[in-house]
Amino acid sequence: MRPYTRLLSYLRPHRRALLAAVAAMVVFAALDAFVFVLLIPFMQTVFNPGQASAVGGVLGGLLDATVWRWANPAEPLQAVQTVIVIILVVFVVKNMFDFARTYLVARVEQGVTRDLRNQVYDHLLELDLAFFGRTRMGQIISRMTHDVELVRKLVARELLKLVSSSFEMVAAVYFMVAISWKLTAAAFVVVPVAMVMWGPLVGRLRKGDRRILDLLGEVNAHVQETLSGIRLVKTSSSEGHERERFHGLTSDYFRVFLRTERLRALAGPLTEMMAALGTVVLLWYGARLVVLDESLDGAMFVAFLALSMKLYGPVKYASKFPAMVQPGVVAGERIFEFLDSPSEIRDSEDSRPFPGLKRQIAFENVSFGYRPDQPVLRDISVEVPKGAVVALVGPSGAGKTTMVDLLGRFYDVTAGRITVDGTDIREFEIRGLRSALGVVSQETILFHDTVRANIAYGSPDDVDHGRIVEAAEAAHAHRFISELPDGYDTVVGERGTELSGGQRQRLAIARALLRNPPILILDEATSSLDAEAERLVQDALERLLAGRTVFVIAHRLSTVQRADLTLVLDRGRIVERGTHAELWALGGLYRSLYELQFADL
Repeated sequence: MRPYTRLLSYLRPHRRALLAAVAAMVVFAALDAFVFVLLIPFMQTVFNPGQASAVGGVLGGLLDATVWRWANPAEPLQAVQTVIVIILVVFVVKNMFDFARTYLVARVEQGVTRDLRNQVYDHLLELDLAFFGRTRMGQIISRMTHDVELVRKLVARELLKLVSSSFEMVAAVYFMVAISWKLTAAAFVVVPVAMVMWGPLVGRLRKGDRRILDLLGEVNAHVQETLSGIRLVKTSSSEGHERERFHGLTSDYFRVFLRTERLRALAGPLTEMMAALGTVVLLWYGARLVVLDESLDGAMFVAFLALSMKLYGPVKYASKFPAMVQPGVVAGERIFEFLDSPSEIRDSEDSRPFPGLKRQIAFENVSFGYRPDQPVLRDISVEVPKGAVVALVGPSGAGKTTMVDLLGRFYDVTAGRITVDGTDIREFEIRGLRSALGVVSQETILFHDTVRANIAYGSPDDVDHGRIVEAAEAAHAHRFISELPDGYDTVVGERGTELSGGQRQRLAIARALLRNPPILILDEATSSLDAEAERLVQDALERLLAGRTVFVIAHRLSTVQRADLTLVLDRGRIVERGTHAELWALGGLYRSLYELQFADL
């Protein structure tokens, strides 16, 4: 019951609308059943005109207070007209409450959807990079969209429909008992069977539905992955290979879906058979009560049959409910897996604001591994004075990017510590620490928004447009921005596809200039640019470096030669350190890398 209980908690913020919806359901259920009760005075007036009503007890009192208050049995035509008018009025009022419950349920379900999706999104933003490293993006998107939609149907639609069906069942049973408790008992002979027949299959359905949602996530992940790398697919002529992989995933989804739906599809026919069996029992036993025992009036028997038919609809839904809601329950479990994923990188209880860099950054015997048995960095120790430019070089996989990721606490060190002015960075608030970092990487991240918004991203919301223009001019970006169709209000497209690589880089540099961070990280910032674009970006970078503490992960940056300190990493260790001249003179790994990779500098 834990998934149900947790899912139901999302209804709590909408309890007012929920209570109003329940009240509308109660009134609707009562009026819906009462319509069938009105068949009794109608039929008695038509087939036994002028005779007194044979209905007694609570039901007779209800009819006396409503129908017979305005209808005179001694005047059959007038009585029939009055009953018809009452039936019409009940139908109108009933449908007014039907509209109210439908609207209120829609309001609740959309509120639940909004709250759940917001909660998942907010939590995802707080999770650390390790989570995104082990979780495919398509799975995340699938749970944010398709799974949340299934939960909406379960929590706000199916559960509330079950509540509404329950009220309809109670109202129908109440009037059925008022007509004949014997016939009601006969009707319920088959109801328990219909309610429990799906119990053994619920476990199999849940297993199948989880497999369906997992496969759907894989399909989404494959689409997202393929489209993100569509240039590689095209240049490698791998369309056939990707087509085969995708068709395999969709075929697996097709088979599992049909196998699961085959079980779920049994609910309708089996419940219909139970309803038919119950109807046969009622017809046989009711006919005996009317004809042989004469203990039941014919009009009341017809009304009872109509109510029993009304009863089997809610019973049929209730019997299928465990099978129908399994996709929503499984989707909820999958969403809760995300919500329950802890953020390993978070502020400590006594964290304090980041005061800024005054003297130096130090790596003190730092070791780190993404997995405990696979260290990426080993015993890294280095002091970086304020204002220094430090170059990190080494073969791919040496740990260069990991080293600067640790500085921003995107991961926490496994051993040792990183300090700023002698204080462990884990003692600072993460938001303040990262606000002091500016990153310009090879893969520039731009959002589907205006040029202005992309430059101002990460800066205060009220940043002045003049400062944005100044940053763009300093980054050699103002000229090409002015030539765009809408200037600074031009939408750059998803991931900045409307711009060239050099233009995207200059926007990233303008963004960093506007934020004015004291610590700057350049991660292969010009390695993919042509000569002209690199010249412009290099000039913009020179302005960006001034007065900052800089970590350069470089292949082609000329700043390597002019760096105050160059660290040569290999297999997670610092194997050489010094200036360009000192490392060249050593004739070791740095010189080999320089001759292979930096010969054009």
